[in-house]
Amino acid sequence: MNWRGSITFPDRIFACLPYLIPLIESLKFGSSLMAQFPVLQVLLLPVLIVGSVYNSLGSIGQIVIFFALFLLVVRNEKISHFIRFNTMQAILLDIVLILCSIGLQILGSAPGTGFALQTLANTIFLGILASFVYAVFQSVMGRYAEIPAISDAVHMQVR
Repeated sequence: MNWRGSITFPDRIFACLPYLIPLIESLKFGSSLMAQFPVLQVLLLPVLIVGSVYNSLGSIGQIVIFFALFLLVVRNEKISHFIRFNTMQAILLDIVLILCSIGLQILGSAPGTGFALQTLANTIFLGILASFVYAVFQSVMGRYAEIPAISDAVHMQVR
């Protein structure tokens, strides 16, 4: 689906970049999976390198990036709708990860839930990884990535 004019090649590349943030944030959920399957670490090596730089910024730096993307990209109508849509979708995926993290912390306080929590964390990681691959592929192709529920909220935010 192509809305609001043509999508240039630079737009496609810039639309992919914000999806790195939820992928980096999801790496902590997939640590046990990557320990079991070392080939996954090799495949994600570039993301792990970018993630170490992102994590070195600390919480304040990450919050600054979060608000900069929202205020300077999503709310800036001079930027292509395609880039703003994908940036907002990446932000919402990151918010979902924050909520999942809080939920896992609450569930982690219960005794005897280790295996269940590990399985749930792996599922969250694989879900975000699949969303990342799908969204980046769609963006490179110049199409809007429609992720159920998330994209509906994005359409309400990005005009």
